[in-house]
Amino acid sequence: MEPFTNDRLQLPRNMIENSMFEEEPDVVDLAKEPCLHPLEPDEVEYEPRGSRLLVRGLGEHEMDEDEEDYESSAKLLGMSFMNRSSGLRNSAVGYRQSPDGSCSVPSARTLVVCVFVIVVAVSVIMVIYLLPRCTFTKEGCHKKNQSTGLIQPVATNGKLFPWAQIRLPTAIMPQRYELSLHPNLTSMTFKGSVTISLQALQATWNIILHSTGHNISRVTFMSAVSSQEKQVEVLEYPYHEQIAIVAPEALLAGHNYTLKIEYSANISNSYYGFYGITYTDKSNEKKYFAATQFEPLAARSAFPCFDEPAFKATFIIKITRNEHHIALSNMPKKSSVPAEEGLIKDEFFESVKMSTYLVAFIVGEMRNLSQDVNGTLVSIYAVPEKIGQVHHALDTTVKLLEFYQNYFEIQYPLKKLDLVAIPDFEAGAMENWGLLTFREETLLYDNASSSVADRKLVTKIIAHELAHQWFGNLVTMQWWNDLWLNEGFATFMEYFSVEKIFKELNSYEDFLDARFKTMRKDSLNSSHPISSSVQSSEQIEEMFDSLSYFKGASLLLMLKTFLSEDVFQHAIILYLHNHSYASIQSDDLWDSFNEVTNKTLDVKMMMKTWTLQKGFPLVTVQRKGTELLLQQERFFLSIQPEIQASDASYLWHIPISYVTDGRNYSEYRSVALLDKKSDIINLTEQVQWVKVNTNMTGYYIVHYADDDWAALINQLKRNPYVLSDKDRANLINNIFELAGLGKVPLRMAFDLIDYLRNETHTAPITEALFQTDLIYNLLEKLGHMDLASRLVNRVYKLLQNQIQQQTWTDEGMPSARELRSALLEFACTHSLENCTTEATMLFDNWMSSNGTQSLPTDVMLTVFKVGARTERGWSFLLNMYSSMGSEAEKNKILEALASSEHVQKLYWLMKSSLDGDIIRTQKLSLIIRTVGRHFPGHLLAWDFVKENWNKLVHKFHLGSYTIQSIVAGSTHLFSTKAHLSEVQTFFENQSEATLQLRCVQEALEVIQLNIQWMSKNLKTLTLWL
Repeated sequence: MEPFTNDRLQLPRNMIENSMFEEEPDVVDLAKEPCLHPLEPDEVEYEPRGSRLLVRGLGEHEMDEDEEDYESSAKLLGMSFMNRSSGLRNSAVGYRQSPDGSCSVPSARTLVVCVFVIVVAVSVIMVIYLLPRCTFTKEGCHKKNQSTGLIQPVATNGKLFPWAQIRLPTAIMPQRYELSLHPNLTSMTFKGSVTISLQALQATWNIILHSTGHNISRVTFMSAVSSQEKQVEVLEYPYHEQIAIVAPEALLAGHNYTLKIEYSANISNSYYGFYGITYTDKSNEKKYFAATQFEPLAARSAFPCFDEPAFKATFIIKITRNEHHIALSNMPKKSSVPAEEGLIKDEFFESVKMSTYLVAFIVGEMRNLSQDVNGTLVSIYAVPEKIGQVHHALDTTVKLLEFYQNYFEIQYPLKKLDLVAIPDFEAGAMENWGLLTFREETLLYDNASSSVADRKLVTKIIAHELAHQWFGNLVTMQWWNDLWLNEGFATFMEYFSVEKIFKELNSYEDFLDARFKTMRKDSLNSSHPISSSVQSSEQIEEMFDSLSYFKGASLLLMLKTFLSEDVFQHAIILYLHNHSYASIQSDDLWDSFNEVTNKTLDVKMMMKTWTLQKGFPLVTVQRKGTELLLQQERFFLSIQPEIQASDASYLWHIPISYVTDGRNYSEYRSVALLDKKSDIINLTEQVQWVKVNTNMTGYYIVHYADDDWAALINQLKRNPYVLSDKDRANLINNIFELAGLGKVPLRMAFDLIDYLRNETHTAPITEALFQTDLIYNLLEKLGHMDLASRLVNRVYKLLQNQIQQQTWTDEGMPSARELRSALLEFACTHSLENCTTEATMLFDNWMSSNGTQSLPTDVMLTVFKVGARTERGWSFLLNMYSSMGSEAEKNKILEALASSEHVQKLYWLMKSSLDGDIIRTQKLSLIIRTVGRHFPGHLLAWDFVKENWNKLVHKFHLGSYTIQSIVAGSTHLFSTKAHLSEVQTFFENQSEATLQLRCVQEALEVIQLNIQWMSKNLKTLTLWL
């Protein structure tokens, strides 16, 4: 899945999974598997104070005398006492021992009583100690500080629910689903039935699966031997979105069974599950549409299922629809037959084996353009009035599909590949097997209004989703802790494939920028390893962040560069071939690399230092004669000693590459592995300078001794082109990040970018603009306008020649066009030179033509922003918004509208998007982030988020990428203790799950870092600028 934002990184899962195989499949073993997750290494085990274990209503001082009843209750709680070894009871988990004198009378009866009491007491304490996170009650899993008693889960009908864990048991495996749906797009409801073919892997009496929001009317069960349907009882436990089917007979290991569930439900009004869309076409006629978004946890809301990625099965989908609609699903259509009057029933071929989150179906009015590619029919779908914008997507998809099939040496396995532009879609795109879904702006391309940046966005996202057909669909992670195996690979292949096929787009520049921004996030204490333990829905949602995508991709780039492209390709081909249609863990990937390298390098050991640790290293380099002295430590943006000391033991295996002035750059690129805290590299000759981390392919920051920084700065001033544009951008990024921490003087960072007067490439200039813009925004928001103005003037003097050379056209190669866009936006934002004059003239001419006169697409956003500064211009843009046929153009208008300084207009804009009538709610994140970047909008954005928090989390789900983006976008420019206290107090007053969101902790940390930066650097800036 591709999360969407115009600037995705402007914010913007434990390697070993707990086995769910139980000795008794219908018994929950809480001593083995706590309700949420086991203690992490850095967590303190919960020691209860005055805790009580209330079993089936027993009082605090009561004990059920019937031993059989007690053991039954214990089994329901998961305490398999008979299977406990003395070694376990005496382990370091924290069991309290009875005093030696508690059984002093050695009579047989007394001995029996004492033994019984000790067993019961130890067992009770064992359960209490091993429930650090929660307790089970009728209301679900409560926090440890709540006073409610401990009892087993209770279903909605008051009966005991036979399973207490978030993850499903593995006693039953689904083999095939036959799903029939009849959606009513007028009433926004649907009827459904699902028949699931099952195989029992272990003996059990219960079938536990996921279901939420369903009105279940009938459930029948049939064994393969009896072929007689039996109606069975269903227990519902909404807290875990689970149901339990109580089988009429014991399910035997190795036997097959059939479960049929009939139900009805509402079509969702959020962006998750099977959800409804209404839109108005160009004839002002209201249209109805329904689509799916199941990743990660929403298939269970469309049909009862085993909704975890490891439970792969095949699917037969049947959809009853209105005759004027069409229906699509993962597989080609098998048949269409008349149903009731005016209705058609479509049946699709049985799918390949896949996870539930990849199931998809769409109902609505659509048109398509198709092309056959070696027996696979590739089709691009859009609403009828936008079918003219699909040509670029079709051409791009055909080229990428052929590339991937050749590169992976595995043919795409389906007979069709549909890409569909959805009128209202929260995610950027979704990789459903054979039915890829997109936002309209991430699939459609209009030559008249789409810029080179828009073309690059569409191309990259198609490349990302196509890569998922192998990485994620064909080979899938077992659990969401290893989401990076899906998203990291798809992101890496996105940039790699576009660079191979569409070299003119210079996708490496975007990848470089993405790495810079990801490392800023990863340098926070609130960061996380890309392979992390996750259990709850919020934790799973939060794994969809820039680290899973871009850090994962960055590590793969580093590994490819270190091993060579040939070794890398052979390893991933082996990985895909060995694990097709299977579910895997990270170790399976590293085993493939070790096999290809013949274990000459332990890739698994090396890469675990990157995937199981958060953050990344700072490599300090000191040159002494022909020796390079290297040291590594974790890089922190924080300068607080207690935070830095907490991870002092971190150690990475770092591929060290470097280039010097001693040899021709294109011929000399040395690589070594730094797997110790410090080491020495011997150079072959005396050199004047050395630049470490060639082309920034390594995921680390480099700090040089003062003399070596000075030598690099002098080289840039003499002849910057000795170093690649990637290396130049890398030096700018590293020195500004280090200056913010006081490791180098801020003056030295500005001294380094003095060479920009002679810079002609995009990557170094855009990185310098990004770094200086961070400083400008902090100064502006704190009211230091004179200082902010002096900073802008200094940057302008460096880039004046390049700005004056720009034309207001779409001429040139893509990289030059993107540079033009960045430079002119900088100049017009700060009202420099003749920029606003030229932009105003273009906007006035466009407005006079009632929007019919074309504008240069690469500078369209800048023109709109200048035009929106006036009352008339803002109103005209808003009126034009509804009539625009291009989503790319509409996004530019929205960004311009949201850049206004008029508070009432900004509030109306955010409110309208939340309501979803004039502006779709999918745009809200973009609007809030844009409002939050400007003064005084950053204050208004936060007020709006506070005021509408409950509505936001209902619409977008707690922990989702959109919520992450909204939290970051509305707080990231705060830099006072008052704002820090306000943000912290607000989230403390929400639920504990909200306060513990990683994005909330990140927001608080960013504010603290802004305060730290200003405290450390404001005086220096004041004296120097």
